[in-house]
Amino acid sequence: MTARAQQSLRAICLALPEAAEQQTWERPTFRIRGKIFCMWRPMDDGTGALWCKAPQGVQEMLVEADPDRFFRPPYVGPKGWIGLLLDRNTDWDEVAALVRRSWRMTAGKRLSATLPEA
Repeated sequence: MTARAQQSLRAICLALPEAAEQQTWERPTFRIRGKIFCMWRPMDDGTGALWCKAPQGVQEMLVEADPDRFFRPPYVGPKGWIGLLLDRNTDWDEVAALVRRSWRMTAGKRLSATLPEA
């Protein structure tokens, strides 16, 4: 499942304007103009997770609402990033929405305007 989840996340990220993949810390990161908007992270149990930016207050809301899926990732969690476990039950439409929002937060107004609202 991990490889398939990683490929699905990659496809979502790289479909966004100017998105590029770069290996950092021996893991794929997805960037716009050098700035990270999403990361793939393997988990100890053999699954994987995405880490992405979230608007202020959203991290706490998601973690409280569903702590079995959402978590505060180390290192970037204090900056408001969220983690989402990717497993067999992953809602890929939800993943795409989270990634698009993180991309918009990173891209800036002019580039964000090139991506229609979902």
